[in-house]
Amino acid sequence: MYVPFFGLQHPPFSIAPDPRYLFMSERHREALAHLLYGLDAGGGFVLLTGEVGAGKTTVCRCFLEQIPSHCNVAYIFNPKLTVGELLRSICDEFGVPHQPSVAGVETVKDYIDPLNASLLAAHGAGRNTVLIIDEAQNLSADVLEQLRLLTNLETSERKLLQIILIGQPELRTMVASPALEQLAQRVIARFHLDALSAQETQQYIAHRLAVAGLQGPLPFSRSAIRRVHALSRGIPRRINLLCDRALLGAYAAGVREVSARIVQRAAAEVFDAPASAAAARNAWGLWPRWAVAGLGVMAGAALVAGGWALGAWPQWSRQGAVSSAGTSGAMVSKTEASAPPSGAARTAGLTPAVPAAGASAPRGAVPVAMSDLQQFVAALPASDTAAWQALASAWGASVADGADACAALPRDGLRCYRNRRAGLNLVRQMDRPVLLTLFPSEEGDVAVAAVLRRLDGDTATLEGAGHTVRVPVAELAQVWRGDIATLWRTPPDMPDKGDLAETPAGAVWLDQQLATAAAGGTRAAVAAPNRATTPAQRQSRIQRFQLAQGVTPDGRAGPLTLMLLNRVNGVSEPRLRTGG
Repeated sequence: MYVPFFGLQHPPFSIAPDPRYLFMSERHREALAHLLYGLDAGGGFVLLTGEVGAGKTTVCRCFLEQIPSHCNVAYIFNPKLTVGELLRSICDEFGVPHQPSVAGVETVKDYIDPLNASLLAAHGAGRNTVLIIDEAQNLSADVLEQLRLLTNLETSERKLLQIILIGQPELRTMVASPALEQLAQRVIARFHLDALSAQETQQYIAHRLAVAGLQGPLPFSRSAIRRVHALSRGIPRRINLLCDRALLGAYAAGVREVSARIVQRAAAEVFDAPASAAAARNAWGLWPRWAVAGLGVMAGAALVAGGWALGAWPQWSRQGAVSSAGTSGAMVSKTEASAPPSGAARTAGLTPAVPAAGASAPRGAVPVAMSDLQQFVAALPASDTAAWQALASAWGASVADGADACAALPRDGLRCYRNRRAGLNLVRQMDRPVLLTLFPSEEGDVAVAAVLRRLDGDTATLEGAGHTVRVPVAELAQVWRGDIATLWRTPPDMPDKGDLAETPAGAVWLDQQLATAAAGGTRAAVAAPNRATTPAQRQSRIQRFQLAQGVTPDGRAGPLTLMLLNRVNGVSEPRLRTGG
């Protein structure tokens, strides 16, 4: 219902596992790396634990989609089974035929023998076998012991079955108990998926809104985002529930920015806080019922605004109509400064922070000064040549006036990379100075360019027209729509077109870089390969690297993948965190 009101194309905070909204924080990437490590670890147990809604299923789904073709996988999502039921499920999932040796009575041996034969056949064919059990905290002690016994199926070289247990935090307690000490000794990797940090929560919210089609600034104030993090405890599913209800509340109230107070009221409904029934009545009135009844946007907004006027809602200050501008001073867009308040806003008693165009200012009103960012953007030239020259200089290269930078820089071993739908999460990940396309006016298409040289937490450092300015990231989002450009250092003999791996020299270089990255960026630890890498093996290794980095695992060594390889392996390039 609120989607068009906020200029979105899709609901941004659905709890359905839509792959378009996949957000891989550093913790999620580490969890995925542990699962991928388990594929070739030679058997045993891998444990992945986390709170309800922390993203375990998201990581597991991403893992399942990218399991190499040489792996046989069985997935059991309902582990409340007896030993016999579990063994029957495992055989059925792997397609292993089984039958009782005595008619009508199947024993454990009737499952283990054919399963062992199947595992040996798979091993002989060069295939790995992986068993994934979700909600593993529901496994009984005798079932866990049977799973441990399954890991005894082995050859002289390796164990035949890799078992991945995914569950809630109590799974760690179960495995740590003295009764399961033998199982605990067979755990080769374990990872606990913690909640998102405050900064990751902001990135998560911005990411989902951007995927949903948001073009302008975030519809959450900075204090609202802090409140979302505190109330959700950084758990993605709780963030989704809370943000969805908060946006619906802001829509019903006819305001385009969610405040901390709106978030607090949303939490009273969504999380069923103490006295939530009374709190919900005081906070939201009857708007959820109006929404279910299907009343229109204007009717709902007017009714809620009427509730405000009657005193059921707290009064807003004059600054309530102005977006928070962080530490650099107030920012008022041209739309906000010139347009009269909406009908809902007038009914609710909201007034604009500055007078409408052509109107006289109220007595005692203080003119709103331009923020540091507004002044910086206003001074930028219409041409982006100076910005490209500044970007190139960070790499020790130069661009002549009027020259096409992307056509001229390959002579210096550099290539351009552009992305028109980037987010700050991607910029942080690439970790290099980028050229940002900025729009001084929200409603205009006139663009200017500046170089982002540093990104320290929630503060961005911009360079342009001989000036440098430090601004809050939340303020930068009001003039930046996601268009970035940057440079990256190419490997030797990089072809002008096509895949790097299509050339013999490029394939050798790529295999070496992937091996170095897998060894933690230490080239000395990488031994020379005994045999040539096949295209299928190379694609699988690229996908694993991409998954570990949290980018689309397409298996191709494109510019973004090569940039991330450069970063992981310590190739000399300007870095964003150090300011270039």
